[in-house]
Amino acid sequence: MDLSVLRTLEYHKVQGMLAHRTSSVIGRELVEQLTPISNYAEVQLRIQETEEARQILDEYPNVPLGGIRDIREMVRRAQLNAILEPDEILAIGSTLYAARRLKTFFNNLPLHIPLLTALVTQITVIPHIESLIENTINEHGIVRDDASTELTRIRREIRVSQARVKEKLDSILRSSEYQKLFQDTLVTIRGDRYVIPIKQEYRTSFPGIIHDQSASGATVFIEPMAIVNLNNDIKQLMSADKTEVERILRMVSGKVGEAALTLQTNCNVLAQLDFSCAKAKLSIDMRATKPLLNDNGIVELHQARHPLIDSDVVVPIDIHLGKNFNILIITGPNTGGKTVSLKTLGLFAMMVQAGLYIPAASESKMTIFQNIFADIGDEQSIEQSLSTFSGHMTNLVKILSKVSGNDLVLIDEIGAGTDPQEGAALAMSILEYLLRINSRVIVTTHYSELKTFAYSRHGIENASVEFDIQTLRPTYRLLLGVPGGSNAFAISQRLGLVESIIIRAQELLSKEHTEMETVLNTLEEKKRAYVQLYEQISQGKQQLLSDQQDLSLEKKRIEETKNSIMAKARDAAALVLRNARREATDIIDELKAQFSVHEAKNRQQAIDKARQRLKNSLDNVDTDDEITINIISKGMLKPGLSVYVTTLRQKGTILAVGDKEVSVQIGILKVNVPLSVCVIREEDKPNNTKTYKPTDNSNRQLTSIKHISREIDIRGTTVEEAEVILDKFIDDAVLSNLTEFIVIHGKGTGALRKGVRAYLKSHRSVRDISIGEVNEGGDGATVVKLI
Repeated sequence: MDLSVLRTLEYHKVQGMLAHRTSSVIGRELVEQLTPISNYAEVQLRIQETEEARQILDEYPNVPLGGIRDIREMVRRAQLNAILEPDEILAIGSTLYAARRLKTFFNNLPLHIPLLTALVTQITVIPHIESLIENTINEHGIVRDDASTELTRIRREIRVSQARVKEKLDSILRSSEYQKLFQDTLVTIRGDRYVIPIKQEYRTSFPGIIHDQSASGATVFIEPMAIVNLNNDIKQLMSADKTEVERILRMVSGKVGEAALTLQTNCNVLAQLDFSCAKAKLSIDMRATKPLLNDNGIVELHQARHPLIDSDVVVPIDIHLGKNFNILIITGPNTGGKTVSLKTLGLFAMMVQAGLYIPAASESKMTIFQNIFADIGDEQSIEQSLSTFSGHMTNLVKILSKVSGNDLVLIDEIGAGTDPQEGAALAMSILEYLLRINSRVIVTTHYSELKTFAYSRHGIENASVEFDIQTLRPTYRLLLGVPGGSNAFAISQRLGLVESIIIRAQELLSKEHTEMETVLNTLEEKKRAYVQLYEQISQGKQQLLSDQQDLSLEKKRIEETKNSIMAKARDAAALVLRNARREATDIIDELKAQFSVHEAKNRQQAIDKARQRLKNSLDNVDTDDEITINIISKGMLKPGLSVYVTTLRQKGTILAVGDKEVSVQIGILKVNVPLSVCVIREEDKPNNTKTYKPTDNSNRQLTSIKHISREIDIRGTTVEEAEVILDKFIDDAVLSNLTEFIVIHGKGTGALRKGVRAYLKSHRSVRDISIGEVNEGGDGATVVKLI
């Protein structure tokens, strides 16, 4: 990519914003080296790295990035056996601590961040060197007294000797013998020796060694003879201290040199982590979002904001390119925002290809360009004696010699600076070439000819920047599909130009220009009408899709209700069968008890007779053959007639009769079923005198509702099954004007008794319940009184 375009689009300012958000020098260096790339896979990795860092900062804003130092040169010198200074060793210790803390932080993150996790695994914690540095150098960059046993001894002796010297000097200063000799009653140091300031005229009266004198010569600094030996001892101890410190620093530097490669790797990883977090911080501060990448040349920016304009004043714009058209021609007045639109797209392309988020609405799409070319502003050079047009064309020649189908071209005021007709012709020819090679292009212009050119070429679209005629101020909004005008007459009139001059200027406009503007306005009005119609159709389509979804949900709900009703019907049928089988077993047991062992033949006959009677009873329950009439023709059916649907095992009412199907209302369901599955029950036939006789569990036979038993036996059932049986029995009892009956449920575990009594207490037709008498079954039975 041509580096000059980075300067033209002010990419370096975005770099500066990013560098400001780094926490270390080495992270800032990565920002300075960051340039856009055109490899799609690498751009994806860069964006993913920013996305992972953004995830971290969204959950944990305070990432521990402090303490990272640029130790690369120090480590390199240590590798060459150089002795590092204490402050340099302290910087290495700080970086080791930062690496250990960051690794612990990332290892404890409950986030899926594969790229950064893989990066952090390269950090090697070196606790022995970190501990060694901590025990050797204090926070002020000075070798600690306890860095070694020898250093501890030396510095202790230095302090003792210094105390003796001060004590001796204090006694000299307090001596009345020397008071008149002192220039000042204080102790100072000259050349690492303790001295006392003595007046010049008394220098021979004070025993000692002269080390210095003041600039005026009035004061000499004399080391008293009484402390010369003590000062000599301190001098020797200071030399020993320096030697020991040098030995310690050499030892620590050697350890650092041994781990040089590991430290260099840690340093690189820390720089990358700092750089990644800086990208995430910038995205948060700019309210930027992740771009959706594609390699199809499609750009769809929604609410795009130029990153270098104050967020409080910038006007968001929408930019589309590469889908329905590859070239966008922007027209409109000066200072309306045309150039900003160009730079917004160019800068966004660079930011994306550098791995940065863009300040636009979510779901914005960006493609990857092989190259980005820009001719923006007046590039004329006085030294090269180039006019505005010459400079402009020089840039275009360079661009056209390099551009290809995967490139982005941004041209400000294409063809300007020369004869309008020739300039417009050149502009149209250049745009045709760029359209032919499939480049993505945005140009700005004032030429009206280019507006009609866009209408006559597929793949080229008009756009304009909005301008408020009333306020004479641009709104900076970019209107796609709408060609703009320069508004010269309106602006001039608003500024106070004489009306007669404006009228004359309008008269001087060529007929062709006026007709062209009229055609453009007509086309624009039609286009707006078509857009409005398209929006209405789109809304209708959305409403239709919504209605289809509602119908699908309703159909699903009806199907679920149908399945539920059928399941309940099957459960009820299974319950009837279980009760019938239990009834059969009980009757057989009673019959067996009525015969003696010696009457085997009579007993077996009675049993067979009872079994046959029960079989007939079950046949009445399980089949409809004896109580129904099969439908033969649709003439027997009419709306309002009650029928039994054999496939659903449900009773319903006919709503409508077709040739092969009938519409039947079954509860809340309305279903269409074949004629062949509808039957008419005997009880539903007109003037039918036969009634269906329900099963009574206590009477052990099928009886009429008019002769319902006063007892019902529900032993052996579950609570759910018992509720179904009792609900039907209570309805029959109410119809038979029965006021009291007994429910036999047995004792057992008590679960059935509790469940049945709770159900009876809440039943709408039950007035009271009580425990049965002893002769009625006691606690194994419940007496129910009906309302």
